[in-house]
Order: sequence, then C-alpha cells, then structure tokens
Amino acid sequence: MATKKTAKEPVEPTDKVEAKNQEIEAVEQAAKEAEKEIKNSKTVDIEGEPTEARKTEVEDKAEPKEEEHFAKSGKKSKKHLEEVKAEEERQARKEERKAEEGEKKPKGAAPVTRPKLERRGKKYQEAAKLVEKSKIYTLKEAIDLATKTSPVKFDATVEAHVRLGVDPRQADQNIRTTIVLPNGNGKTVRVAVFAPLDECKKAKAAGADSAEDEEFLKKLEKGTIDFDVLIATPAYMPKLGKFARLLGPKGLMPNPKAGTVTTDVEKAVKEAKAGKVEYRVDKQSIVHLGLGKVSFGVDKLLENANAFFDSLKAQKPASVKGTYVKSVFLTTSQGPSIAVENLYN
Repeated sequence: MATKKTAKEPVEPTDKVEAKNQEIEAVEQAAKEAEKEIKNSKTVDIEGEPTEARKTEVEDKAEPKEEEHFAKSGKKSKKHLEEVKAEEERQARKEERKAEEGEKKPKGAAPVTRPKLERRGKKYQEAAKLVEKSKIYTLKEAIDLATKTSPVKFDATVEAHVRLGVDPRQADQNIRTTIVLPNGNGKTVRVAVFAPLDECKKAKAAGADSAEDEEFLKKLEKGTIDFDVLIATPAYMPKLGKFARLLGPKGLMPNPKAGTVTTDVEKAVKEAKAGKVEYRVDKQSIVHLGLGKVSFGVDKLLENANAFFDSLKAQKPASVKGTYVKSVFLTTSQGPSIAVENLYN
C-alpha cells in the first residue's frame, strides 16, 4: 500500500532565529521597565514625596475620624455654630478694615467745642446777661426777672422746676396731686365729660365743651380726641378700659388722684375750667409746673407760685427725714434759668 508523502516545513537559518529571539527579549525587557516606571510614578513623585493618588490610598487605609454630633436646634446646632463662625469672621474683617483706615487717616487736632452759651441764639445770649449765675434770687425777684428775660415773641409760660429729696420708686414718695391756681394757668382747656345723660346736662351747664354718653365711645373708636381733660363717673370707667392704650400715653385717662373720676361732675368741670392743674414727680425726682403766662404780671404769677409751693409743702411724705426741697429754678419758654432761694425745707 502506498504512503502519502507530507510536505516538509521550510527550516529557517540559525542566525535569523537568534536575531528574532533577541528582538523578543528586548521588547519584553522594555515592557517590564515601563511597567516598573508606571508603578513607581503612582507612589512617588519626582521629589520623592507621595503623590495625590498615594495620599488618598494612605488616608483611606488610616483610621476613620469620629463624626461631630450636633443638636437639632439651639446654640449647639450646626446652623447656629456656622452662623457664629461667620459672624466672628465678619467682625475680624471689620476690625482689619478699621485698622487699615486708622493707619491711612492722619490724626488731626481735637475739635474745639464752644461753650453752651455761645451756641445759643443772640436773643437768648442777651437775656442771659441779665441773670447772675452766682446769685440766688427771692421768689418775687425771680418772677420779675423771668418776665424780662423771655426771648420769644409769643406769650411765654413761666415755669417752676423743683428738685425734691424723694424716691419716686417708693409708693408713699411718688407725689401726685392737683391744684387750682388762683389766676389760672393762661391756657384754654377743652373739657370732655363721659357720664349718664342727666350728668351730661349738668356738665354742659357748668361749661364742659362736650358731654356725651355712648356717642363718646364711637369717637374714641375712630381715634378722635378733641379735648384736653376727660372727666368720667366711676360707673362709666370700665367702659373706658379698652381705650387705655389710646388715652394713657397722652395723660388723658381719668384718674381719682387727679380728680377726674368723680360723682360730682359739675364741680370737676368748674375746677378744670378755672385752672385746675395736675403735677407729679418724675423719675429724676423733679416736679415741673407752668405757673402762668408772662402777660399775667408779677403779682398774679407770685400768687400762683405761692399756692403751688404751699401745696407742694403739704405733700411732703412722712418717710422723708432729710431735705425735702433741694433746689428751685424758674424759667420761661426757651429762656434762661433763674435760681430761687429755698424756703420750703
């Protein structure tokens, strides 16, 4: 049986095989060196320091940090702490700007402050020359001088300002009362009465400007105030309670101490029209009262002043053991003050 003859593969020369093997070895060696360089570049940079990739890998392998715990609300909440930090940064920037501005701006001479008298008007300065600051005047001399030192064109009010040795925070030393000045205070007083209809008729006859019942409340609801003194009966006071915020700040709320809450409405109206005024000590322990107009003349003003000081002396609290009246000054509207001798210790 005949056998098939296979074709023999061509045999390459030996020198060519060796050259090819050397070429393969060179490629493999270059690949290994390149792989080694790539590996080193991932862990170390040019200067020998760990690269960002290496740092991240190291940080990931490090122990995990403890998470901060914040309250849901309040001063320990995350939002509040961030706001505090932002405010601190803002203040720090503000201080830096101030320091920079302070360095830039040159310090000049201190401003010259003129005396208080020089800052007044010419008329006031002329009137002040008539008053001796070191002298203490008698009450009559002070009133006479006050009428001559009024620097205004209108009919000014002569005012009394008395500093007392009381403590207004103590209930028994919180002086508050009324007085009917013999010659009035020179002001036209508008009197309103809130009372039953029969009392309103008496009030109208006594000279009240307005006397109404329920119609008066409708005016207050609209915010209409066309009076200087409000008089009411005790039975009608609860109806005024809801208007306390409207009347109270203006000093128009009826008060038993001021005589504006009374059952004798007719008498209260006559006194208010005749010049009945209220005075009280303020937080600085000072009593202020207008004694009348400059046009009254010295005699009428002196009569009103004596009535006021007699009333003030009668109000001296029993708990005050030291000096009751510390100082007295008279003045006119926008005029200079005049020291008065103290006769009511």
